[in-house]
Amino acid sequence: MIFDPLYIALGFLVGVIVGLTGVGGGSLMTPLLIFAFGIKPSLAIGTDLLFAAITKSVGIAKHQKHGNIDWRITGLLAMGSLPTACLTLWWLRSVSFDSSEIEQYMKRTLGYMLFLTAIAIFLTQVLRKKRFEHPAEIKADDSVKKREILTVLLGAVLGFLVTFSSVGAGAVGMVALYSLYNKSSAVRLVGSDIAHAVPLTLIAGLGHASLGSVDFKLLLVLLVGSIPGIWIGSHLSTKVSDRVLRILLAVILTVSGYKLIS
Repeated sequence: MIFDPLYIALGFLVGVIVGLTGVGGGSLMTPLLIFAFGIKPSLAIGTDLLFAAITKSVGIAKHQKHGNIDWRITGLLAMGSLPTACLTLWWLRSVSFDSSEIEQYMKRTLGYMLFLTAIAIFLTQVLRKKRFEHPAEIKADDSVKKREILTVLLGAVLGFLVTFSSVGAGAVGMVALYSLYNKSSAVRLVGSDIAHAVPLTLIAGLGHASLGSVDFKLLLVLLVGSIPGIWIGSHLSTKVSDRVLRILLAVILTVSGYKLIS
């Protein structure tokens, strides 16, 4: 498998799409590994989690450099997601992780999450257009406490979904954040979401590695293709309309979701 051109090409393709649209990493990589290369769901999910942790760490540096991370939001999400991720890993360790039943649950969960991601891709664009773009922090009011509690709960839900399916921290999480923080700038929410996704996917990925569901050789080959792909996609993003790409991506995710649950 080492430096297999097909895997390198897959990593490059996913990297370009992530660079162009900002979404599509886990939601594309995992089903492609399952359908195109016949990798079992648990191994595809575990490998993709570490793939996401490494590739998204580059995004943290970029957003932090421009001051586009609200660490308060990131911290609230992590308060919910990291304990839930650990509990999910503990549960997976306590059951027959390699059983066909668990594999089937993973496939179905992934399928439904791909449907939700496809819907979220469209909702994200709608919500961004209706937002009040204020770079300043949200002013204190009576609903701050409620919003903080809901953010922690959102993190808890994402912690389970990401650990069990590798999907959820991207487009789906962003729709919820747009709804909760409708007066915070979009770019800061994106940066905060990426900053939260890195420790979540890292812990979930390392947990899967301890369960034997990470292929490190495959991970290396995918990174060889994806890193230049993300760089090229990021530079092309100002020259290529991502509207058509997002529609195409949503169609691909819908078809993939249907195949996984059917």
